[in-house]
Amino acid sequence: MKAPGPDTRALIGDVRRIAVLRANAIGDYLMAVPALEALKRAYPGARLTLLGTAWHAAFLTGRPGPVDDVVALPPISGVSTREPGHRAPEELCERLRQREFDLAVQIHGGGRFSNPFVRRLGARVTAGLRAPGAERLDRWVPYTDYHHETLRFLQVAALVGAVDGGLEPRVAVTAADRADLARALGQPPAGLVAVHPGATDPRRRWPVERFAEVADQTGRPVVVTGTRDEQDLVMGVVEAMRRPAIPVVGALGLGGLAALYERCDLVIANDTGPRHLAAAVGTPTVAIYWCGNLIQAGPLSRTAHRPLISWTTACPRCGAAGVDPAAERCPHDESWVRDVTVDMVAEQVDDLLTKGDR
Repeated sequence: MKAPGPDTRALIGDVRRIAVLRANAIGDYLMAVPALEALKRAYPGARLTLLGTAWHAAFLTGRPGPVDDVVALPPISGVSTREPGHRAPEELCERLRQREFDLAVQIHGGGRFSNPFVRRLGARVTAGLRAPGAERLDRWVPYTDYHHETLRFLQVAALVGAVDGGLEPRVAVTAADRADLARALGQPPAGLVAVHPGATDPRRRWPVERFAEVADQTGRPVVVTGTRDEQDLVMGVVEAMRRPAIPVVGALGLGGLAALYERCDLVIANDTGPRHLAAAVGTPTVAIYWCGNLIQAGPLSRTAHRPLISWTTACPRCGAAGVDPAAERCPHDESWVRDVTVDMVAEQVDDLLTKGDR
């Protein structure tokens, strides 16, 4: 079936410059890529500027994809940082107004802080998300809880005529990425499996000894990846394994990590940005998800990506409810995904690796 083309009824005429606000982490960006690609296809002659952060600029500059250039925003509360007290500098807004954007798109959040910022850009048309009480844009869709982020952003793109059939993000791996990998690790072995035991929220982390047990069962060469802040988790997996594994802690840039995952037959991870990165370079993944996070951030296809779901709905220590988005977070960081067993994960790992060997 042919993918749908742009909705000409919603298209905006004479669009030469588009600004898109999405200024957060790697997984957040990757879930927005299908919407960015839809915008680029609907307005192929327009220059698409991502309003992001410094890491976006470093990772995306020169990389094939829908983003033509990046403006790295300074800390702005509710826009590019969660810290309070950072207002958008008027000089920044003026520089952005001078770009004369025809269309400004907000796919950053509910809009309490981001919609007023987007309005300050002076674009001819604004479009985006709006939670109750947030400022209205020219075209908007409601921001609701438990809605998959990729589908949410595609709805925003459709507001301005950008309708496309793609759902899963794709990221090109460049020669510079592969050179970064070669400098750090040389030539990775064939049949490699990667394990990524970290996650920003400790409640999303599966126990390291379970990652180690699954990794041992693969019978493959194994690399365990993580940031410098995740060194203890990485070494916890390596030390718990019966077979040798290669720890990779802070040795690669984001592009080098993409190149590493490209060389892997499988990535086993928590719900975290590196899982999204692995999927975006075309590598199958098996990941452990808390049920609420699966709705918002899980893979949208199952051929090459297998999420294992934890149905824990309350804090394992104090019993505080976890499914009410308005509820205050309890102070405990115990894992909420321990009910996912080693056998459950190993079954999906074996299926994907066996499928790849056929």
